[in-house]
Amino acid sequence: MDEKGKLYICGTPIGNLDDITFRAVRILGNVDLIAAEDTRRTEQLLNHFKIDSKLTSYHEHNEREKAKSLISTLNNGYDVALVSDAGMPGISDPGLILVEKAKENNIEIIPIPGPTALVSALVVSGIPTDRFTFYGFIPRKGKDREEFIDQIIKSEETIIFYESPYRIKKIYEDLTEKIPQRDSALIREISKVHEEKIYGTVSEVYNKIKDREIKGEIVVVIEGREKQKPDKESWSDLSILEHVRLFMDNGYTKKEAIKKVAEVREIRKKDVYKEAIQINVNR
Repeated sequence: MDEKGKLYICGTPIGNLDDITFRAVRILGNVDLIAAEDTRRTEQLLNHFKIDSKLTSYHEHNEREKAKSLISTLNNGYDVALVSDAGMPGISDPGLILVEKAKENNIEIIPIPGPTALVSALVVSGIPTDRFTFYGFIPRKGKDREEFIDQIIKSEETIIFYESPYRIKKIYEDLTEKIPQRDSALIREISKVHEEKIYGTVSEVYNKIKDREIKGEIVVVIEGREKQKPDKESWSDLSILEHVRLFMDNGYTKKEAIKKVAEVREIRKKDVYKEAIQINVNR
């Protein structure tokens, strides 16, 4: 074959198999090869829709080497579909390396839209959707985790991230110490039998989950700090000290909170500082 094959980045259901698109079923049935993150799981999907296309594995442990052989297959004129366990490949799943190499080889890359947990969680969170940042999975420990939490605290946009059920209580406990009043939503097992939404401020969600078992795949959505900027009606009954604490509860350092209160109330910063000096924190 002289003509190169096409690479399809194919979205698959994140739970309910009926969420797959007609187009995805057709593409998966027509390609010469399906590269799957977990062939056993993808085989269940293919059997459900009576698709008998050939399968090969493509996961984080063989991604770099397997990408080379898949590019060779594509260069020889065969079409390949890439699928992850669930959702869109490349979103916290393998896929980027193959796409990069396909670009280098002038292979056409075609997205086949499908479900993504992050967007599904966002639209049911009740938290602003106009500007948001997706952070993927939280680093498990050390400096990377500390920097991640710092980014969340300072973000002016809605924050979305994934977390393990084994560590979800810890991140909410940590965030409760920093940003207890931010609006939050914990969305669990999207489109599956045990789908659940837990709404409230960060501290309220933590109190709801701290004494119970949490299972399944989790998406967390948290309001950005600029969304917490109080208008005059919301702060008119607050003292200067309470106003400073309000900003600090939403992730501002003491210094930043003093500056913000001075701006919002249109008073001198040193007047705010006189009131806030009694707050002893290391933020």
